[in-house]
Amino acid sequence: VQLVESGGGVVQAGGSLTLSCAFSGFAFGDYDMGWFRQAPGKERVFVAGISWNGRNIYVTDFVKGRFTISRDNTKDTVYLEMNSLKPEDTAVYYCAATLRVLSTNPLLYEYWGQGTQVTVSS
Repeated sequence: VQLVESGGGVVQAGGSLTLSCAFSGFAFGDYDMGWFRQAPGKERVFVAGISWNGRNIYVTDFVKGRFTISRDNTKDTVYLEMNSLKPEDTAVYYCAATLRVLSTNPLLYEYWGQGTQVTVSS
């Protein structure tokens, strides 16, 4: 499995970005997908997750109402739409795939992308 994130960049506070994660190698529709982020000097934390069929979605409290996760199984891609960005959203954002169970625990994800940097300036 290969995961390739894109869409990161530098944006002013209050702005928006949409991250994409392209999946290849196996059947995308079999995998639950998650977005995580890691700020400098901090642990990698769960941001949002979506089940294989899109019916179950979890969004962490600190981005709820601002970030939206979605997937397109015809394009083998998962998205993270980020609105009302804040400087504290600055981090490297990673997408991850799991066959196990949709979880906030990064240890339960088998495959990871290389990450994309999001920088929010104040």
